[in-house]
Order: sequence, then C-alpha cells, then structure tokens
Amino acid sequence: MDLSEYIENNSKNYKLYSEIPDICRSEPCVLGVDEAGRGPVLGPMVYGICYCPVSKNTDLKELGVDDSKALTEEQREKLLDKVLENKDYLGWAVDVLAPRYISTSMYRRGKYNLNSMSHDTAIGLIQGALDKGVNVTEVYVDTVGPPEKYQAKLQQIFPTLKITVAKKADSLYPCVSAASICAKVARDQVLKAWTFPEGEEAEGPWGSGYPADPVTKKFLQSQFHPIFGFPSLVRFSWKTAEKIIEEKGIKVEWEEIEPEEEENKNPSVTQWLVKSTPKATNNSSANVRVHPYFRERCLAPLTSL
Repeated sequence: MDLSEYIENNSKNYKLYSEIPDICRSEPCVLGVDEAGRGPVLGPMVYGICYCPVSKNTDLKELGVDDSKALTEEQREKLLDKVLENKDYLGWAVDVLAPRYISTSMYRRGKYNLNSMSHDTAIGLIQGALDKGVNVTEVYVDTVGPPEKYQAKLQQIFPTLKITVAKKADSLYPCVSAASICAKVARDQVLKAWTFPEGEEAEGPWGSGYPADPVTKKFLQSQFHPIFGFPSLVRFSWKTAEKIIEEKGIKVEWEEIEPEEEENKNPSVTQWLVKSTPKATNNSSANVRVHPYFRERCLAPLTSL
C-alpha cells in the first residue's frame, strides 16, 4: 500500500485504489466498508473498502481477518500483507481525510458534521468501485449513526445493490473486517511518517490521538501556540482542542464595519452631461471636457442648427 503521495502532502485528502482483479469484473462481488480514526483529535480519518467475488467470501474468512481494533499492530500488518498477496481475487481502496479538511468542513457556514462527512466518503468509495468496473452486488457497512436510516439512505442511492448496515459489522462480515484492516494500517502508516509543513515545529510523542489519552493531552498542551493555535496534525474542531484554544489562546474581537451610506444613491441625469463652454471671442476653439460616453461614440457637441 503506497501512501507516499499523501505523506508528502498531508494537507489534502487522498484516495488510493488497488488494481481490479479480473474475476471481480465478471463475477458478483461483496464489498465491505469501514473506517479508522473517527474519534481521535489527532491525524486523519481513513475509510477503507475491500471486495471479492461472492464465491470467494469463504476464502477471505479463512485468511483470518477480524475487527482491526481487536488486533495488535503487528497482526494487522500481517493480515494486510495477506490481502495484498491475494490480489487475484481481492481488491481494496482507501480514502484518507486530512485533519485540516475535517476541521474546516465542520466549521463551514453550512454545517457539515462528521456523520455526513463519513456517509459521503463511504458513498464515494462504493461509487468509485462501481465506476472502475467492479461487479458489486452486495454491500456491508459498519454503521455511523442509526443503522436503519443509514441503510435506507444507501439503498436509495444504490437501488440495484443489496445493502446491509449494522453495528459491529467489522466483527460480523469478513469483507468489512478486511476493509477495517486496510483503513487502520493506512492510518498507522501515515501517522508514523507524519511531516509538518515549513514553519511548524512539533515534537512527539502524541500517543493514540484519543482525547482521553494522557500522552495526547500533554502533546496538545505543549504544542499549542497562543496566536497560531495547533500544528496541522490536530483537528482543532474537536472539543478537547477548542477548550485549550479558549483557555490559552489570545482573544481577538473582529469589529464589524457598517457600510457607509452613499451620498448620491439616485444621481441626477445631469451629472452625466457636460456643459458646453461659450465660444471664445477670438473665434478660437475652447478646450471642452467631453464625457467618455460621447467620446467613445465619436459624438461632438452641436453648436448650431
């Protein structure tokens, strides 16, 4: 899984699709969707999908895939290697949402919360697989919010697919477990290789990234700047970060300037006319200021009838 493009520029979102196995184009496929990093105050949120032919679903289960949260980092990496090795019938994709994107989206004037963001990302990955020719017939999703509403939403968008949305789907359906592993390993990799843009200075460790983690709390407190806030790794829209900004940040009041009233809201038509200057007594032409309206149309003053 080559995430070097995102690692080089972690301020923008990044999608990565595997090669599509030929069998996944010709045979009906199951597709699982899951995420990693939804709750942490640090780092990206990563959505993953994994798909295989319905006829190979048992083979996927036999690989030993399980909920990524129930596995150690070493176990996850070994299972990802198995997924990558079986590329003749397994395909996958990840969508990495940068922490800056998450924060700015949540602070948009038109509210765009994390649930909506999650739904849209999952929908985008499913649609992306379909657009690339994967013969998806069944989709299994680990829920975000009430599963019934989420399932109805997906079913309306993809009416020809069999949609199943469930709590703890990553421990119930092998394709969701595999998607969970893809997402979690991708997030771990980009966090390990995280680079800060020029001008930002930050030092770890930063812990798990979850707000309750004492190491993460210490990192947030030590890396906060009273004017410039947090480094780009931090989701500043999280309550944990907002509290620190409120307590330690320099408060700024933006004065709202009332627009000045225009003196001539309804100018008279005479303002657009130029008064002619009387002829000089020595019959020489006087210099007359001509409005651009007349000059552009090659119109001259009429002095006599």
